[in-house]
Amino acid sequence: MSPANHPPRHVAIIMDGNGRWAKKRGLPRLMGHRAGASNVHPVVRIFAGGGVKYLTLYAFSTENWNRPKVEVTGLLRLLAERIEQEIQAFHEENIKLVLIGRPDMLPRKLKQKVAAATELTRNNTGLTLCLAFDYGAHDEIVRAVQRIIGAGIPADRVDEAVFSRYLYTGDIPDPDLIIRTGGEIRLSNFLLWQAAYSELYFTPVLWPDFGQEDIEKALSEYRLRRRRFGSV
Repeated sequence: MSPANHPPRHVAIIMDGNGRWAKKRGLPRLMGHRAGASNVHPVVRIFAGGGVKYLTLYAFSTENWNRPKVEVTGLLRLLAERIEQEIQAFHEENIKLVLIGRPDMLPRKLKQKVAAATELTRNNTGLTLCLAFDYGAHDEIVRAVQRIIGAGIPADRVDEAVFSRYLYTGDIPDPDLIIRTGGEIRLSNFLLWQAAYSELYFTPVLWPDFGQEDIEKALSEYRLRRRRFGSV
C-alpha cells in the first residue's frame, strides 16, 4: 500500500533539541523550552492546513521528572502559561485538545487548566492535538494491563484490539508518521505499541527551528514510502 496520494492521518512528533538550541545561543535551558513551546501553535496550524487529522506531541516524559527541579518546575509553569494563552485560539480554529499520560502527577492548578481546556474543545471537529505529558510507553502498557485485569476481562478474551482500547490512545488511530527533531535516532519510550508500523523520520533540525520547509521535507519523504504492513 502506498501513502503517496494522501497525507498521513496521524503524525506524532518527538520535540527534541530545546536545550541545545538554547546552549548554542548562550541562553538558559528554560529559554530553549520557551522557544520550543512558542513553536507549537505554528506547527499545529501547518499540519491542520495540510489535512492531518491527529497530531501527537511528546512534551514531557515520565523520565523527565529526573531532571533538575528548577527545569521541571519551569516546564510545568510553561505548560500552564501556554494553555492559558493558546486555548482560546485553538478553540476558534476548531482544534480539539486531549492529554495522554498521567494527569495525577500534575500540580492541582495545572490539572484544572488542562481539564478546562479539554472540556472547552471536546466537541471540536478539526485536528485533534494530543499532548503527551508525563507520558511513557512502558508505563502506558503496564497501566493498560492493570486496567484490563481490573475490568475482569478473561485472558482468552484479550486480543490486540482489546488491549489497544485500554491504552491512553484507545480512540485514536496509530500514527502513520513519527518525526523526531534534534538529530537523535531513537523513540525514547514514545508510543511503542502504536508505532509498530509507523514510518519514522529523523531530522537534525532542533525543535524551535522546525517549520514549514522542514514539515514539507518530512511529508515528501513520507510520500515516497511504501507501506506494506507485513505483506509483499
